[in-house]
Amino acid sequence: MADTQGNNVGAGIDLSQFYQVFFEEAGENLATMEQMLLSLDLTSANDEELNAVFRCAHSVKGGAATFGFSDVAELTHQMETLLDKLRRHELEPHPSMVDVLLAAGDALKAQLARHQGAGGEPVDTAQLLADIGRLASGGAGAADAPKAAAAPAPAAAAVAAPNAERQLELTVGPLADPGVADNLLDLFKEIAELGQMEPLDAGHSADGMRRFKVVTKSSDSDLLDLFTFHVPRESMKLGPLTPGYGFHKNAPGAPAEDKDAGYGFFDDAPGAPANLPPVTATETSAPAVAKADAVRAAAPARGADKSTPLESSTLRVSVDKVDQLINLVGELVITQAMLAQTGQNIDSAQHQQLTAGLADLQRNTRDLQEAVMSIRMIPMSVVFNRYPRMLRDLAGKLGKKVELVTQGEATELDKGLVEKITDPLTHLVRNSCDHGIESTEDRMANGKPAHGTITLAASHQGGSILIEVRDDGRGLNRDKLITKARERGIDAPDSMSDAEVWNLIFAPGFSTADVVTDVSGRGVGMDVVKKNIAALNGSVEIDSAEGYGMSVKVRLPLTLAIMDGMSIGVGAECYILPLSSVVESFQVEADTVKTVGGANRVVRVREEYMPVIDLEGVFEVPRDKAADGNGIMVIVEAEGGRVAVLVDELLGQQQVVVKNLESNYRKVANVSGATIMGDGRVALILDVGALVRLSRH
Repeated sequence: MADTQGNNVGAGIDLSQFYQVFFEEAGENLATMEQMLLSLDLTSANDEELNAVFRCAHSVKGGAATFGFSDVAELTHQMETLLDKLRRHELEPHPSMVDVLLAAGDALKAQLARHQGAGGEPVDTAQLLADIGRLASGGAGAADAPKAAAAPAPAAAAVAAPNAERQLELTVGPLADPGVADNLLDLFKEIAELGQMEPLDAGHSADGMRRFKVVTKSSDSDLLDLFTFHVPRESMKLGPLTPGYGFHKNAPGAPAEDKDAGYGFFDDAPGAPANLPPVTATETSAPAVAKADAVRAAAPARGADKSTPLESSTLRVSVDKVDQLINLVGELVITQAMLAQTGQNIDSAQHQQLTAGLADLQRNTRDLQEAVMSIRMIPMSVVFNRYPRMLRDLAGKLGKKVELVTQGEATELDKGLVEKITDPLTHLVRNSCDHGIESTEDRMANGKPAHGTITLAASHQGGSILIEVRDDGRGLNRDKLITKARERGIDAPDSMSDAEVWNLIFAPGFSTADVVTDVSGRGVGMDVVKKNIAALNGSVEIDSAEGYGMSVKVRLPLTLAIMDGMSIGVGAECYILPLSSVVESFQVEADTVKTVGGANRVVRVREEYMPVIDLEGVFEVPRDKAADGNGIMVIVEAEGGRVAVLVDELLGQQQVVVKNLESNYRKVANVSGATIMGDGRVALILDVGALVRLSRH
């Protein structure tokens, strides 16, 4: 096996089959460790928090050592040393320790990526190891000697010096198939460095328990981490090797029968006391087992009940398989729509069973579509969790104090959108920290708290998700924006509304920074943010109050795959309006439509006037003039505005499968995609946001 894939010792067991599980679990552990380090209160860190961080590093180290990823194991071992001293209160927590542990986490991610096949040069961790070692030894001075002296003596199993050979007894079970425990013997044969292992029960398992003698230099935790790949951890117990460990007659190493000793433990052992009370392996330091029925009654309730939910609660599935499933459901939706349209021409009285079957198919197809789409929906916390670390590093670099607040982390969004929205949100958060939040001195001078606050919030609104990036910084300066725009040759009259002035920052190359740094100032970013969000059929809105802060709201559709739509007819053409954008519809009356400015038209709806968009003119649809006067208005809303769309007829409401028009044809103005109707025709899905913007111009 190549170095980048670890060392597979021996040929009997192919450890590479476990690599993917290890990489996934290691990634989860590193992400958890980073979150806990960022939320750690150094002034009052409790033992549970420090123990949790230690367990994350320890789990990664155990798996890395098992699979031969020596670089990962070495770094995590040094991290363990530092964390162990922290949780034993031999060292006082310090911000520099958090910094170096976070940096070590980044290095571990790079090392794991390389072992997964990402390529690249080995990660240089020499400086990191030196920094961790220096911090770990910094608290071991004379001042800590009394504390160390007062520490309680370690347990008997851990008294041995590091790397000293020890003799242990491993108790496994009860197991439904005791033969599984023999896999542990194979591990010791394949990985010679572990030591030696031999059965103490001659392979007998009358009570479902197996016992082994282990001679090793490895720690208890390392052994248990390794054994967990074959046997549930709660079913194992390690302890010192003690007299009377035979448990069965004629077991290897069993002492000679002694009528006075009573250590046989099997039912008819010489000297065994009558009515021996039931004892389990977890209730005594010496391995002791009562009658087989007592063990079987007590132990499974402890072991099996814990392991079963963990095994059945989640299932790792490739994203490609989920995407394939969604595509198949999309085709099923199209086929169902075709059958439903064909079924409209069938006499329901003569074909009652067929009609009922079509109705069931429609209901089941919708339920299936919703269930499949929910698989791709993941919480926004997956996105939000990326930013505490980034913001901490950036604030430290800028010399600012910034606190991140998240709201609505449980709000779900399609995985495809999550991947594409991460970069735009990253830029908005960096902008808020760099441009929005003032320095500590400026905030104090203006009567603000020393710590600035950046808020990330997510919520559902109709068929869309609203993501807001908000800060309590200096806000946007209207005059400065107009001046900068004029310097760049952008038409910016004083009569512009605030919203129009705020939107100037989306102009290509526009920046209000006075100095170009590695963080910002080059005028690249906000225009890309808007372009990327528009590509997702989303919109961006900015609100600001100078001296109080700024808010950027991003609206996105919940999913990119299947949506509810209203099909409308204009002439002989069929178009789709996203149902989430439709407010109401009504028959046009001649006296409600007025002409403004000679060309533009507005319609009065309950004493409110709103612009009219005539789809016949927008898409140049040939139309029978005899149909004039029979139009229908459909009011739609997007980007904070409403328009009335003039159509000929409402064809119905249905689920539609969104197809990318740009990749299959080309970009079409005012159109966000296309779909296939039940009769096989292609219908365009209208971009309601673009229609609202069209009405404003």
